[in-house]
Amino acid sequence: AECGGRLSSVLDITMKDGNNKTYEVDGGIGLLSSRLTFQGPIQKEKSSFILSGRRTYIDILSKPFMPKESSFNGSGYYFYDLTTKINYRISDKDRLYLSGYFGRDVFNFTNSKNDIGIQIPWGNATTSLRWNHLFSDKLFMNTSLIFSDYRFAFNIQQTDFELKIFSGINDWNTKVDFLYQPNQRHTIKFGSNYTYHEFSPGNATGRSGEVVFEPDQIYKQYSNEGALYFSDDFEFSDLLKIHAGLRYSSFQHSGYISFRDYIKNEFKGSKDNYRHIEPRLTIRYKLNPTSSIKAAYTQNYQYIHLASTASVSLPTDLWIPSSSGIEPKFSEQYAAGFFKNINDNMYETSIEVYYKNMTNLIEYKEGELPEDNTNTSSDGSFAFGDGKSYGIEVLLKKNKGKTTGWIGYTLSKTTRHFDEINDGIEFPAKYDRRHDLSITATHKLSEKWTFGSVFVYATGNAITLPTERYMIGGDIYTEYTSRNGFRMDPYHRLDVSATYTNKKNKKFESSWVFSIYNIYSRKNPYFIYFALEPTEGEEGSIQDGNITPKAYEVSIFPILPSITWNFNF
Repeated sequence: AECGGRLSSVLDITMKDGNNKTYEVDGGIGLLSSRLTFQGPIQKEKSSFILSGRRTYIDILSKPFMPKESSFNGSGYYFYDLTTKINYRISDKDRLYLSGYFGRDVFNFTNSKNDIGIQIPWGNATTSLRWNHLFSDKLFMNTSLIFSDYRFAFNIQQTDFELKIFSGINDWNTKVDFLYQPNQRHTIKFGSNYTYHEFSPGNATGRSGEVVFEPDQIYKQYSNEGALYFSDDFEFSDLLKIHAGLRYSSFQHSGYISFRDYIKNEFKGSKDNYRHIEPRLTIRYKLNPTSSIKAAYTQNYQYIHLASTASVSLPTDLWIPSSSGIEPKFSEQYAAGFFKNINDNMYETSIEVYYKNMTNLIEYKEGELPEDNTNTSSDGSFAFGDGKSYGIEVLLKKNKGKTTGWIGYTLSKTTRHFDEINDGIEFPAKYDRRHDLSITATHKLSEKWTFGSVFVYATGNAITLPTERYMIGGDIYTEYTSRNGFRMDPYHRLDVSATYTNKKNKKFESSWVFSIYNIYSRKNPYFIYFALEPTEGEEGSIQDGNITPKAYEVSIFPILPSITWNFNF
């Protein structure tokens, strides 16, 4: 119940505190990426720090493996990030933590033949201050102040056309969380959080020939989001365990002025308030010492929306808040599973089924694009409908022995239904993935040599593509497939590695990793774009009918061999 604000899953990441006794350095230098982490005490036994950074240069290394005629040619991707954390023990009952993260991903694509260039940078920056207080050995509190900054840009140039779309969210968040554990079988959590959102949902500049357009100022929206929660995790017996939670959430769209003006009572727009109760229930029952069944029911509300277009396979996604014209998304999810350990926990097996029903989903209306309503409210650009997602997940995992790994498979279906889209006929969601298979294996040959491999397979994304283009009265018209009526090729890839560990002494350890990414150089599709090509031997023009739109599929990474030296001292 402490997690909310999304209909999807939650990824919970905790940073290391840093070594408060001695200095430590570990890192890796490789052909694909390098990383370095430095940690140690500021004041021994009382305070410590950790600083970590990494950078990939896949875009540079992969160029020699991309022939000019290949679908890999022209594409490049890299990322870099920096993480830091400081902790200070005030007393046996109080600790302070200050942490920060900054990361950026950048995708580039250029093709001089078709005169097209695309750049997509995106990333997050966040910092947090946390105070941990221990009231007793049964009750403690975490109070956090958090700031996060998300930025996304989509820049495209083709012939004499240029478009740049910028989107982002700034969040100021405060949280107070309590954990009370009266005994080993009983854990209670309760607390509150408040977030102030500042949206830049879609600001654009562009050029078409000699005509240039840009906004006078950056368009923004502001919202307040809060929640109170309570959860009780109780083990009635060795057989039965129940987790019950309740979350009260609220959201207020403050309009189009800043928080500073809002608290000065200068706000003259409309306030759109939403308040909801979100129950959660999970039950686990042990059939015997090695087998159990689990079931869960969850309600979630999501007050900010991801608006994506189906006619572009690139991630031109914009985040917008709920308002008077856009209600919050809502989902009910049911899940049940059977879990069994075999051969003294050497193997773990599970089979789970789930069903999720969603309402108040948004999609761009037919013919609407993200760039059509930039620098102003885009509420009128969306259609509203429902969706559902259901499937079955199977897992077999080996935990012990020289060879370990797992096989995981998901068979699922995710659909959308909008009265105003696709003639009211149900259609697959953009990220509907019928098949999802992962196979991993690690074999420890000796104390020094370890071998590993990973294979993944996933059904391709569903997108909407143009099927015809024609002229009437000098105007160009485009006909499209049914919504998400085209399926991109499946994604699959095999990676292998060999690790040689050389432990010379206790103060210095090192290892060499020899790996091959995408060993059979699968051309996995990343996006599709169109270029106009004239008939061979002619100059070509739309009016004369001797120029044809041609689709091009772009992939990112071919086969990539790599060597990395890891070290720790």
